Amino acid sequence: MHDQPRFKPLAESDFYSDLRSARPPVEGTVARGQLREDSYLYTGKMGNNPGDYMPFPVTTEVLARGQQRYDIYCAPCHSRVGDGNGVIPSRGFPRKPPSYHIERLRKAPLGYFFDVITNGFGSMPDYSSQIEPRDRWAIVAYVRALQLSQDATAADVPAGQKVPSEPPRFEELGSGATLPVVENKPAHEEPK
Repeated sequence: MHDQPRFKPLAESDFYSDLRSARPPVEGTVARGQLREDSYLYTGKMGNNPGDYMPFPVTTEVLARGQQRYDIYCAPCHSRVGDGNGVIPSRGFPRKPPSYHIERLRKAPLGYFFDVITNGFGSMPDYSSQIEPRDRWAIVAYVRALQLSQDATAADVPAGQKVPSEPPRFEELGSGATLPVVENKPAHEEPK
């Protein structure tokens, strides 16, 4: 088994008339991981139009992954808040990317963002070879979260997720250690 006849990848072969050892796949076969039955997952389109739903549930893990990938691939141009004032445009890139918070992009379907990440748009290159489809969708979910965060109010936050507006006061811990009580003082006082 260790010494069996085989072709070395991309090596010349006298066996075939075209002298190539690499052969095209047999018609009707699909390589592992390349079936792509769910066309929406890989294109973001329903027919010729961008769809407006996520192909899988959006969880906190998906949003965290989207934020991580966004910070790597998108933030240099679009900035961490999506306003288009990233490091690259601030250093003289000729075309500033649009803010995600303009009305046109706030109303854009989710599939539009997926398509732009996949195929590029304007001076933005495509990222289809760098970012896997599921990660592209995670970025799309994060972009929508960025958009929704700009006009959010305290009432929009679910009850179980709200953070108290004032820090809790600690007098003493059970171990006897004392923590200082937080006083609401101005950050700086005006000179008298």
